[in-house]
Amino acid sequence: MHPDGNPATGSLAAVLKSLTSGPRARSAVFVLVLGVLLWGVVSGASARAATTSRSSPSQGSQIVESGARRENPLTIPKAVVLGVVEGLTEYLPVSSTGHLLVVERLIGLDDEADKSATDTFTIAIQIGAILAVLGIFRHRFVVMAEGLVGRSAEGRNLVLCLIIAFVPAGIIAKLFDDAIKDHLLRPWPVVVTWAVGGLVILVFVRFQDRWTKVRTTQLGAITTRQAAIIGIAQVLAFIPGTSRSLVTLLAGLLVGLSLTVAVEFAFLLGFVTLGVATGYELITNGSELFDRFGVVSPVIGIIVAGIAAFASVKWMITYLERHPLTIFGWYRLGIAAVVAVLLATGAI
Repeated sequence: MHPDGNPATGSLAAVLKSLTSGPRARSAVFVLVLGVLLWGVVSGASARAATTSRSSPSQGSQIVESGARRENPLTIPKAVVLGVVEGLTEYLPVSSTGHLLVVERLIGLDDEADKSATDTFTIAIQIGAILAVLGIFRHRFVVMAEGLVGRSAEGRNLVLCLIIAFVPAGIIAKLFDDAIKDHLLRPWPVVVTWAVGGLVILVFVRFQDRWTKVRTTQLGAITTRQAAIIGIAQVLAFIPGTSRSLVTLLAGLLVGLSLTVAVEFAFLLGFVTLGVATGYELITNGSELFDRFGVVSPVIGIIVAGIAAFASVKWMITYLERHPLTIFGWYRLGIAAVVAVLLATGAI
């Protein structure tokens, strides 16, 4: 799958192919990476449970802080771990929010006193993923810039479609984001949406030929109607565990985009959506983030997330050239089952 007229993406696939021996090797890499995440969930839960049993203080032995500054809980290793998780999962249809929520618990970054700063950090590290897309699809951004100054009809249409697709999510975020975080940003709702999303993928792949008909094979030919439908679908991604990448990709295929166009439009829409969300969060709560966690750890997390996201996007582009989305469906079901067991047994 080579994006139409996009040499940047074509060269991207060539680079990745040079690093692997074929589709089986690329599949093995993905399975290995996600397998490591699953292993991390299990081993992290065991370590957390052991630590808790050894160090749970009694009511009388708790240390009362007397105006002293608390130790920074976001150590560099923790920032690196969260950066890797964010980068690997942001653009894959597996839900970065769900993974970050679980990993935060596993590494002990779930203190309610730090919740606001932690939430801001998990949004701020999206900067790395945003820059990764900017680098990979720089050709498209040049075309859009030309469209803004009247030099490219294709670029102007793409900018318009991205704005239209973003608007529904922008409205919902403004109206309901806090309520969604308060009531749905919890492990069990994430487990449910992981499982539901996995089943949706498997059913979609089974009936994809019957449900989809390709009408748009050029990114610049996307219509405003198609963009609006994809934007409305993106609203579903506010349910933690759903995956913005998943709903925008499936919506794109259902409205007639080719797989190449659907994937690239989903990435570009993610750039816009994540960019606005991250900017707003930093303006609103950035001072709290840096007051609590300092500057070094957040910056390292952003850098690591960018590197991981770059690799993840490159892999996904090449993988979907020859494979359906099935592997993501099974992965979602697998991690939902693992986390459900850990929650039911009190391990996390």
